[in-house]
Amino acid sequence: MRSQRKIGIRNNRSIWKFSFLGIVLSLCSIFLFSCQAQLQKNSEVIHLTLWQSINPPVNRDVFEKLVDKFNQTHTDVKVESIFIGQPQLPKILTAVVGNTPPDILSFNPQLTGQFMELGAIRPLEEWLEKFPLKSEISPNLWEELKLDGHLWSIPLYTSNVGIFYRPKLFQAAGITQIPKTWEELREVAKKLTIDRNGDNRPEQYGMLLPLGKEEWTVFTWFPFLLSAGGEIVTNNRPNLTNAGAIAALQFWQDLLKDGSATLSSPERGYEEDAFIAGRVAMQLTGPWTYIMKSNVDFNVFPIPANVKPATVTATGNIYLMKTTPEREQAALKFLEYVLSEEFQTEWSIGTGFLPVNIKAAQSVAYQQFVNKKPLLKVFMEQIPLAGARPIIPGYSRLSDSLGRAIEATLLGESPKKALKIAQERLETIWDSK
Repeated sequence: MRSQRKIGIRNNRSIWKFSFLGIVLSLCSIFLFSCQAQLQKNSEVIHLTLWQSINPPVNRDVFEKLVDKFNQTHTDVKVESIFIGQPQLPKILTAVVGNTPPDILSFNPQLTGQFMELGAIRPLEEWLEKFPLKSEISPNLWEELKLDGHLWSIPLYTSNVGIFYRPKLFQAAGITQIPKTWEELREVAKKLTIDRNGDNRPEQYGMLLPLGKEEWTVFTWFPFLLSAGGEIVTNNRPNLTNAGAIAALQFWQDLLKDGSATLSSPERGYEEDAFIAGRVAMQLTGPWTYIMKSNVDFNVFPIPANVKPATVTATGNIYLMKTTPEREQAALKFLEYVLSEEFQTEWSIGTGFLPVNIKAAQSVAYQQFVNKKPLLKVFMEQIPLAGARPIIPGYSRLSDSLGRAIEATLLGESPKKALKIAQERLETIWDSK
């Protein structure tokens, strides 16, 4: 009887062991299946690269935060934002020619023609027609992004250029009226230039001008070109030697000859250190500038007029690069996010750029921001006066030659000669582009 009982106990123990083993194996199977499913799910996530060159760094931080927010709210697409420093264009072109482009590119619209000719970007008008938020985007922004009947990018932001100034320095110099013409600006710059110890090296200059031949120099000179009724392209060909271009370049040189303007470090005309330190009283820039976040006294006035009031648009755009249909569809989700009211409100408040989404501009949060930063109204009022740089194919060559002419003039060459040399150089290479 005892032996039978022992046998029964052993059998029960064996059954329990096998049952326990079965449960463990079942749990392992479930676990392995879950892991396999998770791995399969993760493998379906499309990882995209986005190249950008957003400056200053504080604005870049805002963009990175918004990219992170996109990644947190999308399970099937992840965007990696990569900052590309100078020189940006050679890096981009090398990647395109080498068939290793990013999926998304944030750059300026003036390179549209070159990217189009290389077959590097996708047109977006068909997608846009189906896009439910199209009506929320300011209609005038699309024109600068069109070429040959196609829309080649979306606007990331918009703005324009004004002249920031230090009110306390104006007050100390006895200046009570904001300059409205070139001549008034020239006189104000003279009054703001102070040589305290008489060594012919002023401790304070009226204005900072950008030294260099890259796009920032061309960009900040453009309002003066447009104000003088000038142009740089006629019938899709370079036209640098017109009277307006010469007058605009002569005005910059006159400021230097007066001794009332100083030059930035080479290719660093966007830096605000001298303005914030009080070494210059006026600087050409826009509301994206770090000045807006500084503790110094500052204000802004519109670009003074010559023939007519004018400024230049500061539009940033985003290209959809040619990759694969699957990756392009995933990238369009990010483009849709960029145009959304949510993105545009947070981006504009964080950076100072003007929102491209009408609802974002009308939002309570943005209107409260404008009320705290009333000088933004100056840039909003300049929007109807703002002209755009051309986006024709070959713009990079055009800008390079023009930049060289501006730099040569700031270093002492006559405007007519500098522009003539640039024009001749362009004519020899234009048709071979």
